[in-house]
Amino acid sequence: MYGPPLLHRPASSSGRRRTGVLAAVAGLVVSLLAFVPSTDASAAPSLLSQGKTVTASSQEGAGTPATAAVDGDNGTRWASAFSDPQWLKVDLGTSASVSQIALKWEAAYATSYRIEFSTDDNTWSTAYSTTTGPGGDETLNVSGTARYVRLTGTTRATQYGYSLWEFQVFGTTGGDGGQQIPGGGDLGPNVLVFDPSTPNIQGKVDEIFRQQESAQFGTGRYALMFKPGTYNNINAQIGFYTSIAGLGLKPDDTTFNGDVTVDAGWFNGNATQNFWRSAENLALNPVNGTDRWAVSQAAPFRRMHVKGGLNLAPDGYGWASGGYIADSKIDGQVAPYSQQQWYTRDSTIGGWGNGVWNMTFSGVEGAPAQSFPEPPYTTLDTTPVSREKPFLYLDGNDYKVFVPAKRTNARGVSWNGTPQGDSIPLSQFYVVKPGASAATINAAVQQGLHLLFTPGIYHVDQTINIDRADTVVLGLGLATIIPDNGVTAIKVGDVDGVKLAGLLVDAGPQNSQVLVQVGPEGASAGHAANPTSVQDVFIRVGGAGAGKATTGMVINSNDTIIDHTWLWRADHGEGVGWETNRSDYGLQVNGDNVLATGLFVEHFNKYDVRWSGENGRTIFYQNEKAYDAPNQASIQNGDIKGFAAYKVDDSVTTHEAWGLGSYCNFTSDPGIHQDHGFQAPVKPGVKFHDLIVVSLGGQGQYNHVINSTGSPTSGTDTIPSQVVSFP
Repeated sequence: MYGPPLLHRPASSSGRRRTGVLAAVAGLVVSLLAFVPSTDASAAPSLLSQGKTVTASSQEGAGTPATAAVDGDNGTRWASAFSDPQWLKVDLGTSASVSQIALKWEAAYATSYRIEFSTDDNTWSTAYSTTTGPGGDETLNVSGTARYVRLTGTTRATQYGYSLWEFQVFGTTGGDGGQQIPGGGDLGPNVLVFDPSTPNIQGKVDEIFRQQESAQFGTGRYALMFKPGTYNNINAQIGFYTSIAGLGLKPDDTTFNGDVTVDAGWFNGNATQNFWRSAENLALNPVNGTDRWAVSQAAPFRRMHVKGGLNLAPDGYGWASGGYIADSKIDGQVAPYSQQQWYTRDSTIGGWGNGVWNMTFSGVEGAPAQSFPEPPYTTLDTTPVSREKPFLYLDGNDYKVFVPAKRTNARGVSWNGTPQGDSIPLSQFYVVKPGASAATINAAVQQGLHLLFTPGIYHVDQTINIDRADTVVLGLGLATIIPDNGVTAIKVGDVDGVKLAGLLVDAGPQNSQVLVQVGPEGASAGHAANPTSVQDVFIRVGGAGAGKATTGMVINSNDTIIDHTWLWRADHGEGVGWETNRSDYGLQVNGDNVLATGLFVEHFNKYDVRWSGENGRTIFYQNEKAYDAPNQASIQNGDIKGFAAYKVDDSVTTHEAWGLGSYCNFTSDPGIHQDHGFQAPVKPGVKFHDLIVVSLGGQGQYNHVINSTGSPTSGTDTIPSQVVSFP
């Protein structure tokens, strides 16, 4: 993220040389067509590099990023710093048989360079080298298998750096001679599909619950899917890694005369560990008039219609730690009781019962009025931009995935009247099942298929690359992806409209620099008309076993929507310790105009959230600092005690956030102090609304809320320190 310092050639010289080359390039377009590789009847070489993830040793300036060399635009270029050596590397996304390289040099070319191949981004072989490169347009016939292709320049022809209009890699993918990956098919054994005539529905649902009720770090993954119709006398209790959903186009198509229940009996009435489960797209007539959904993080309640009330606390009103509702209608009152914090988006409710620390609403009909700090309600009339999560449904007997349309200034549910959006037949999805390789998954995307991950655990030895615009990647039943060898689990290209939803990404034992990356480094395209969305994508480092990752999620693409994510460095389970499950940063935002609605990030060793892009917005943020910091020195940040839970970089001029909370519970050393929970530059365009910090029982203390503003937390009293607005 933080590359070498940029060097700049004189503007006049740069401009003169660029003009001349543009004219030359225009005359060479026709001749370039002659360099199309020779074809084979079984597998014709094709252009593999365009739009793929690309990195470089350096770049001359902001206008010459690495991405410009693979964007297919002869008027944009990558340029390096003015030194040797320099390199440009493209990740093809899957192993390929590479047969040809086309280089389109600007006037600043290499006389000495080599083309290198790698299958693992570690061991490299030389496919071509020269010390007499002529510049201009070069076409190189090569042969070899590679996922990563690197140009390394060692001698420059000019005083400037290396500069390429285009770096093109041609070849074929798939060792099976280009065999097509079929779309569609069955949903696998861990998707249980019911209709009203299915015998013993309650018994089957109870069997899954018995298995999953306390399996916090277990391997079971299940999706309970109900065809449209009416189901009587159902109480579906939902345990870990279990999703329940209706298969209608609208919630009222699938009605339970009964309940969907989450309680905390397995944990002695404490709901603070009721994670990783979901309910979607159902209508409920609760037996006693009120449904119980006592959850904490990573447990979304989406597109639901409760024809009664909703209780968010466990039986006995034990502790509960916050959750998320979206696109839902609750006819009666929502009663949070013991819930410490909660976010509700684009819904309709009959009322709201109370508030503990931090209750935030955007676009909610029936929400309480803005009143922070007492009661602690943060209320926005609308949500600036939203697009509901894609979901599986039945159109007659055919499975399809519905992709709701983007809304601006949204308020209320999206499904009144005819739902707006697109339906994609299951035949256009690669239905991914446990055992599928990353290479096959990537080949399916390159073939043009969307991805539907069925419930299970997926080990990947290479990055899953989503670099085609409008690709849907949807997980069922908390489908879990684990990178085995330190790779990034998922990378999304700098393209329009990718929908990434319903996945748990679990760090592997070998450190990954990043687990989920949206957009390559230096991404610059605008996507306001069709943003990429990241919804119910959860990240875990440790807990289920040893895991490490430097950064959980990086957002490089502009205009991205982060709609409900929980990024969690584990504080309990297996493989837990200050260095054992080391993860310095939860979320790094580099893109501009990024919106986060429902952001939960906890326990990272340094910054939980660091925001470097312009015009970022966050509606609701929930955080706990790492419990296991061994002492004050371990979290010292220069002259500052502790790394902020949410930091906006000093360079940022516009940023706005509403409804934020950070809590400390330094169990290893209760004497630790945090100077503040939040850190931001003091500028007119940087605005924060309704912030709190809380010391849980005096296990550590905050000195301030944001920067040096806000009172310190007080002794052992678990009472928030609040700031209504900043600056």
